[in-house]
Amino acid sequence: MATDGAKIVLTGFMGTGKSTVGRLLAARRGWPFVDTDALIEKRRGKSVAAIFQDEGEAVFRAMEKALARELAGQHDIVVATGGKFMLAAENAKALSGSYVFCLTTSPAEILARVMADGQARRPLLAKALAGEAPEETIRALLAERQVGYGRFPAIDTSGKTPDEIADEILAAI
Repeated sequence: MATDGAKIVLTGFMGTGKSTVGRLLAARRGWPFVDTDALIEKRRGKSVAAIFQDEGEAVFRAMEKALARELAGQHDIVVATGGKFMLAAENAKALSGSYVFCLTTSPAEILARVMADGQARRPLLAKALAGEAPEETIRALLAERQVGYGRFPAIDTSGKTPDEIADEILAAI
């Protein structure tokens, strides 16, 4: 288990279970939970999709970098990041003292989960759904991110309950 002053950071593609598992880990540890996308939405007063549309991706990524620096100074928290958050070298460096895990699952499972959760509002998923083969679009995006995600220990969430995933993460710490 993590010692005092630790952070648990969950990264990975959308639909892999970061927020669900993050909330569960936080509850088990008695720590606060931070979902970076939700916090940015709250602070900006609009959805990630609206930020992308109204202000552009560069503004959103700058907000992520500022949040990474802010979170670097916090301890005893569980953080679920947006899908590209930890792919930015500056963000990964800011949170380098954390226990970081990359949650993974198949493209088909990602598509099923985000559709079931009503997450079609996400900018990248909207782009994927606009094509004729959304699962292939997800597969291509995962391939683009493979090296970045590969820097962190992977936890496959396929066919597992959130409790089982949390158990696996806590056992790995």
